[in-house]
Amino acid sequence: MNKMTKHIVLVLAALAVFGLSGCGGASNEPYNDGLTTLFLVDSNGFSYANVPYLCDSMASWDFTAANGEFSFYPPDNCQFDFTGLNGTSSGNPLIDDVIYIVDYADNGKNGIPYACNSFAGVDYTYNDGIWDGSFDYAPNDACVFYL
Repeated sequence: MNKMTKHIVLVLAALAVFGLSGCGGASNEPYNDGLTTLFLVDSNGFSYANVPYLCDSMASWDFTAANGEFSFYPPDNCQFDFTGLNGTSSGNPLIDDVIYIVDYADNGKNGIPYACNSFAGVDYTYNDGIWDGSFDYAPNDACVFYL
């Protein structure tokens, strides 16, 4: 083989090695490490941003994102601090701060057990006639959701 042919073979071999080294590890499926994401929204679908929350798997308090997003690892218990919100106790939709727990597709999540400082026992998220995923809480309440 002459010198030029050796260089061409060497270049092709290097390209083959680099080209094939990326194969086998890629996937079109999203990585799922068990992290679950839900959202806090109102009856118009607007988000509740900056609501403080703390889940069992977290080292410190965090806040819901601008879109109401919060994430956790089931079966986490997540505590939310609703200080500054009016709660749902007045029964007046113009005064109450009704909150729904929904997923990416805006499907409300019924049947999530929760407890708030304002009442004894455990209750469950439900359909309030507008959306699924509603829950009752008092003004400036704190609630734990057993996710």
